Amino acid sequence: MRLDKYLSHAGVGTRKEVKQLIRKKHVRVNGELVVKDDMHVEEDDLVQLDGEHIYYEPFVYLMLNKPSGVICATQDSEHETVLDCFDVMLPKGCFPVGRLDMDTEGLVLISNDGKLAHHLLSPKHHVRKTYYVEHQLCLDETAIKTLCNGSIILDEKTVLCAALEVINETSCFFHIEEGRYHQIKRMFSAVGNEVLYLKRVAMGPLRLDDHLEVGEWRALTQEELAALKTVA
Repeated sequence: MRLDKYLSHAGVGTRKEVKQLIRKKHVRVNGELVVKDDMHVEEDDLVQLDGEHIYYEPFVYLMLNKPSGVICATQDSEHETVLDCFDVMLPKGCFPVGRLDMDTEGLVLISNDGKLAHHLLSPKHHVRKTYYVEHQLCLDETAIKTLCNGSIILDEKTVLCAALEVINETSCFFHIEEGRYHQIKRMFSAVGNEVLYLKRVAMGPLRLDDHLEVGEWRALTQEELAALKTVA
């Protein structure tokens, strides 16, 4: 692959921008300074921009423990986005697979694999999302039944909790297969309760790594990716 194409696909910049970087002697390949943008590079070559290793993979799959106050978007003029949480240059075309509310923490998958994202988000595949919820009031049997029996209507459509696991009087694990705007908060409001804290802990078979602090990220393992692809 040409060096300028490699750098562009790795998210460094447009083809025009990376050509300028190469010509201004910002790029090294295997330790050697390069000034020709049409140089051919192999997958195992060490490509560096101002000393930083530039990785190129056709698709990337990253797990982020999203902080509160960050929005699930690729860019925004007013707020920090999930892509701003990364301290490395991401490949071109990366985006959050699905959305979390600004004040919701937890698992967000970042990828540039549009096909996988489409399958994971398509309602017909029923990919379950699991949330840890802290709520104001105790959930009695009537409230649990209402949350789980499909009698709540949001945006003119019925919604339900696919499964609810009570942890204690004011917290639970809440499983849904839809993804409507503020869905869990609105469902709790419909039964006279209020969500105080919300964190996504799983998306299908992919579980948030307990060792990831808020704002931290890591690449998916091969096992995690294979499991995701089985449901997609």
